[in-house]
Amino acid sequence: MRRILSYSLSVNIMLAVCGTVCLFHLLVIAGIIPYTIVWGGKLQNQQEMLTMESVSILINAFMAFTILLHSGKLKSRIPKKWLTAVIWIFVALFSLNTIGNLFAEAKLETIIFTPLTLVSAILCSRIAIE
Repeated sequence: MRRILSYSLSVNIMLAVCGTVCLFHLLVIAGIIPYTIVWGGKLQNQQEMLTMESVSILINAFMAFTILLHSGKLKSRIPKKWLTAVIWIFVALFSLNTIGNLFAEAKLETIIFTPLTLVSAILCSRIAIE
């Protein structure tokens, strides 16, 4: 996998994905994108949407921050093996989320986010093995 997908490219793509996903969730919060197409179509009201979208933005920001630290784009005293462990946790979460997206009630979520979470799992695993 190292020859097919470089570490640097994986980092840059994942940072772009995190930024794009945060923007997407901000558009959901703003009401530009309907919240019925996220979270498996299971959100019942505006308050649930605000809570879940906020959590998603925080998680994506944390993931981007972790990747920036792991790649050395931001300096840190956190041991790289701890950062790698966190990235492996993201691999597991993306893998589970890929399975969950396959069973989402909102078909648009299945079509768009299943490939996105699968690619994210692959990219994070590439980052973690560096």
